[in-house]
Order: sequence, then structure tokens, then C-alpha cells
Amino acid sequence: MPRADIPLVDAPAGTVRLSDRRSARTWDVPVGAFRIGAAPVTGGQLAGLRDDAATDPALPAVGVSWWDAVRLCNALSVRDGLPPCYDVDEAREHVAWDRGADGYRLPTEAEWEHACRAGTTGPRYGDLDAIAWYRGTSGERLHPVGTKQPNAWGLHDTLGLVWEWCWDVYDPEVYGTYRVLRGGGWFDEHWSVRASVRRRSHPTLSIDDVGFRVARDA
Repeated sequence: MPRADIPLVDAPAGTVRLSDRRSARTWDVPVGAFRIGAAPVTGGQLAGLRDDAATDPALPAVGVSWWDAVRLCNALSVRDGLPPCYDVDEAREHVAWDRGADGYRLPTEAEWEHACRAGTTGPRYGDLDAIAWYRGTSGERLHPVGTKQPNAWGLHDTLGLVWEWCWDVYDPEVYGTYRVLRGGGWFDEHWSVRASVRRRSHPTLSIDDVGFRVARDA
């Protein structure tokens, strides 16, 4: 299977207000300019790097743990002649982010929400049925990326289709190494498919409604 390129969208600098319903906390995070995948990474884009041969290459790559996503970001960087962003110490179960590297990486949680909102302030950037594959529209199955309306910056499927891993640890004092997931998925009810919703999971989790989207520095 020939590999597919990964289209990226330019996201301008700004400030995003994050919120956590569990702790009733809000906080503002400045975000520098960056680039982010126009859609979740697909099986076709991972051709030769991961066995998705049994699936439509336009479907998002799923069953991807946070650790898988980090390794795949590095593999994509190497394949495209870019310096890898992550130093992965498998023995110590530790990942260091080289912020001077220009390869593919996971977006931070603030970058993800900034890109998802694309300048909007409401719970969603458009009519839910028009922009997202969720339980009300998906028929409880996965769909190809890019088949719903994009947001104002040209990003598809930030809401619905698959939950997306972010770089950040969710709350290390309470949940240890659990990482942040964003966006909602094809099996979720409408209330989970909002720009501000945060989900947490162990970095080894791999299930059929979790994937990832890449980012790069501007």
C-alpha cells in the first residue's frame, strides 16, 4: 500500500481557556503558532509502519495507545526525513520531548483545544450532526476521515470519530501517568462531543475509538 501524506493546517498563536469539570477548575494557557494535522492519522498514512492492511486506508488508525502514538510520531518523522521529537526510554517507561526538534509530535492539550475551537467560544464549532461522527450519526461504526464539515481553520473530525491523545498528563497527583484524550468518538453520546470535554486514560490503553492527530512546530 503506498503511503499517504499528512496534510497540516497552520494554527495561529493565541490563548485558550481550559476547564476541568471534575475539579471545577479553569486556567488560561498561551499557545504559540504551530501546525496540526487536518484530520486524525489514518491507516493509509501509517503504511509500512503499522499493520492496518485489513482496514480502509481512509479510516482513522485506532487501537493506538499513547505509547504507540509517540512511537509512530517518531517513525513518521524518520520516514519523512525529520528529526524525531521524542526520546523514548522503554526500560524506564519514560518519554522526553525534545522541543528543539521539528518532527511530528502529539499536540498539547491547549494546542488541541485551540485548534478545535478555531476562534469559536461555544461548546462546538458548528452543528453537531454536520461536523461529527458520534452515536447519533455514526451507526455505531467508524467512518473515513474528512467526510464531515471542517472548522473555520480547515480541521476535520476534531469532534467525534475518534478520541485523540494529547501530550499532557491529566492530573499526576490524582491519576499518576494517565494522559489526556480529547474530542469524543463514534460511540459517544452528544454530551461527550464538545470542545472542552477532557477524558483520561492509562497510556497503554488501546481500543477501537481512540486514535491520534499529529502536530509540528510552526
